[in-house]
Amino acid sequence: MTRFFKLSGGGNDFVALAEPPPGALSKHRIRRWCRRGLSIGADGLLAIDRKVEGGIRLRHFNPDGSPATLCLNGGRCAARLAFHLGWATGTIRLATDAGPIKAQDAGKMGIRLQLASPKASPRAVSLALGDQTYDGWWTRVGVPHLVFLWEAGLESAPVAKLGEKLVHHPALEAGGANVNFISCPESGRLEIRTYERGVYAETLACGTGVLSASFVLLAAGKTHLPLTALTAGGFELRVDGEWDGDQLQSWSLAGDARLIAEGNLFPGAEELPPPPVWTGGAVKASAI
Repeated sequence: MTRFFKLSGGGNDFVALAEPPPGALSKHRIRRWCRRGLSIGADGLLAIDRKVEGGIRLRHFNPDGSPATLCLNGGRCAARLAFHLGWATGTIRLATDAGPIKAQDAGKMGIRLQLASPKASPRAVSLALGDQTYDGWWTRVGVPHLVFLWEAGLESAPVAKLGEKLVHHPALEAGGANVNFISCPESGRLEIRTYERGVYAETLACGTGVLSASFVLLAAGKTHLPLTALTAGGFELRVDGEWDGDQLQSWSLAGDARLIAEGNLFPGAEELPPPPVWTGGAVKASAI
């Protein structure tokens, strides 16, 4: 058995392991544990360890088992779990592959993350798909993001259909990018839907996507800080910081981070069947 916690941050849900034993984080296990309907199911897996003085080491894995440099909704959840376990009180430092992050308890079910400003400004991109061209921005906030201002409104945005085609567009760097569709109904307010690589589906929230979209809107002169972002999960995340009209001096992301459950993963959580093969051909599903 493997002890686990289930957490949710702004709509992203995670399986979390505290100080996982050697061998627990195989790609095989992560893929199966995160499989919805057949196992515990999650948008990703978090592993936290007390191996950093004054803080924790945070590793994040996508549901396909691949490691992710940064996940801010996961970061808030990791801090919430560390506070729950008594590893720290009030504030804690997270050591991530994207650099150190300071996490603060922000009251009822809220965590605030303070992190370093991006090193490079958003870059305009035009991506061709057949006879259509999609103009947007590329930026990196820990992980790469595409951001498209969707004037027609997010309710009708083809997030899954277009996200699937753009996430690994040949014009992008190896590894692709998360794909964000945003609207800015007024300065200081952002609405966003995100198709995430590694998940290969729309998720209910993406923290690095919210910061990427905020950065794009600030650079385009369309908003100011503080900024409130409405996510597909219905939660609002708050972006704050110092913008001097040209670059970010500092910024933070605050929002929901909840401990949902604690339990044990039994062997049955990873003993899953292969995708079915129907009469007439194989079903279109990734191997698990």
